[in-house]
Amino acid sequence: MNHLNPAPLVLENRTFDEIEVGESARLTRTLTKDDIELFAVLSGDVNPAHLDEAYARETPFHKVIAHGMWGGTLISNVLGTKLPGPGTIYLSQQLKFLRPVGLGDVITVTVQAVEKRADKHIVVFDCTCTNAEGKPVITGVAEVMAPTEKVRREVPPLPEVRLKRHARFDRLLEVCKDRPAVRTAVVYPCDDTSLIGAVEAAEAGLLQPILIGPASAIQRVAQANQLDISKLELIDVSTPSLAAERGVALVRSGDAAALMKGSLHTDELLHAAMHREHGLRTGRRVSHAYVMDVPDYPRPLIITDAAINILPTLDEKRDIVQNAIDLAHVLSIDAPRVAILSAVETVSSKLSSTLDAAALCKMADRGQIKGGVLDGPLAFDNAVSLAAAHTKHIESPVAGQADVLVVPNLEAGNMLAKQLTFLANADAAGIVLGARAPIILTSRADDERTRIASAAIAVLLATSPTWAAAQGHAGD
Repeated sequence: MNHLNPAPLVLENRTFDEIEVGESARLTRTLTKDDIELFAVLSGDVNPAHLDEAYARETPFHKVIAHGMWGGTLISNVLGTKLPGPGTIYLSQQLKFLRPVGLGDVITVTVQAVEKRADKHIVVFDCTCTNAEGKPVITGVAEVMAPTEKVRREVPPLPEVRLKRHARFDRLLEVCKDRPAVRTAVVYPCDDTSLIGAVEAAEAGLLQPILIGPASAIQRVAQANQLDISKLELIDVSTPSLAAERGVALVRSGDAAALMKGSLHTDELLHAAMHREHGLRTGRRVSHAYVMDVPDYPRPLIITDAAINILPTLDEKRDIVQNAIDLAHVLSIDAPRVAILSAVETVSSKLSSTLDAAALCKMADRGQIKGGVLDGPLAFDNAVSLAAAHTKHIESPVAGQADVLVVPNLEAGNMLAKQLTFLANADAAGIVLGARAPIILTSRADDERTRIASAAIAVLLATSPTWAAAQGHAGD
């Protein structure tokens, strides 16, 4: 037997003349979460009885109920692939749904020919779906036009379909439910994205926005987007630079616990935030981190720095790494695995990023970086893939299972984050670290889920009892 190229599966039908009354066929299938959610996507039916397990438990059936379409499709499966098989034309069905079907239930579908009509080659089938206890959950009748010619064909390959879930950001919101809404200075929210993001975060119970900017412009944006900002505090300031200074002053005075970027340039906001006398400086270099929910990666992934530090020095990278580790702790990653990225896995004097990686790892050994497990240099594939690391015989507590990816420069980080976003369907929530307060950077490309996740991360940081000290505020 050739195990590398096994014999293909073959479908063979039963023609109208071959089918006998009383003949039957069956299949068995276990209901999975993917089944339910795929049908919801295809049908547009978002009935919480199908999708919300907590809600379904409150129904009289006390369990998640499968979409009725699922049972009908299983019957169609038997008729189209087994009896009669290829060439069958499905004409009608009448089904009764007798019992609920829940996740993990094993369902056996049986169809039995009960009548033949020679004039149009019609066959009538009794259809029954039973659960593992043998109790019927669906019964009914189906009529088909049976094939008249023999068909024998290989089973065509099915396309690979994967549901892209973002449950990790959902868990962030669950944690934030027990935290108070954070007063946040929203600096110059004079475009649709920034004002909508602030209002969404307020409606989600995450932020108490203080809108800072020209009142007339902000109100025009609100009216154009049908946003109710009547209950939000609004400070009338004419220019982006004045708005940034006012927002930073609110944080310094304790009237706000977070800062959120509006439609001004990032440089304008950070110029005010990093002012030596009146800003939010600490003993750390500020850095940006993306918290990414990559559907095919088994854990949240922090990428830093992809937005602020263009060509960071070794000392600046030390702060970038420590900021990311402190963020990971707030996200309940107790000992984050930090991969220092380069193009290769060996140290070379010709590639400065490998030298920095080796130095950072030694700094961690000497206690200059605390709270994480570092390794590098590591190429991207070896940082996130155990298979790739094993192939290259890399023995490391970080390789293949990194929680944090530290990139050599802004260009590399920006490209990596955007590749994951646009090619791997990842969500990327952004936050600025190393200041007295978390700074939320919004982007016009962010969707609602990403904007809300960024706000949730700011809430977790601002309400963490240990984060302020960990950020090095004692060095201010």
